[in-house]
Amino acid sequence: MDAKVSKLINEQINKELYSAYLYLDFANYYAQAGLDGFENWYRVQAQEERDHALLFYQYLQNNSEKVTFEAVDKPEWTRSDNMAPLKKGLEHEQYVTSLINTIYAAAYEVHDFRTMQLLDWFVKEQGEEEKNATDMITKMELFGSDAKGLYMLNSELKARVYTAPSLVL
Repeated sequence: MDAKVSKLINEQINKELYSAYLYLDFANYYAQAGLDGFENWYRVQAQEERDHALLFYQYLQNNSEKVTFEAVDKPEWTRSDNMAPLKKGLEHEQYVTSLINTIYAAAYEVHDFRTMQLLDWFVKEQGEEEKNATDMITKMELFGSDAKGLYMLNSELKARVYTAPSLVL
């Protein structure tokens, strides 16, 4: 595997673990606010991000590449209102999309088609992640200022369950 591609994937493992940490922090925020549905949604999101890190980890292992773990940064965001985590979540997903695109471009440059095939799944996943984040903001804008609407939205989010990705490496 190309050294640059391997390095970027190693860095992505850390970024995915940071994502899990960030979303767990969002879950904690919502738990303290008494919004257990939002808490659940972000706990599930944290599990997804952790599994994304493990997919990249396994991919490097399967290709006999050295995995290097770095410290995971403390989540930084401004806790102002119930919309703040949602907006930070969208911003973060857009950032992660840019990281995936950077790895893809590096793999493309060296004709690493196997890595590109792996990244195809992540490109699609990031599209879904950004749409989910945008949808959450839209729903909060529509219903969040109304107590009954917020209750219903919270109840909807409480129903989310985790489904592990089924990606063959």
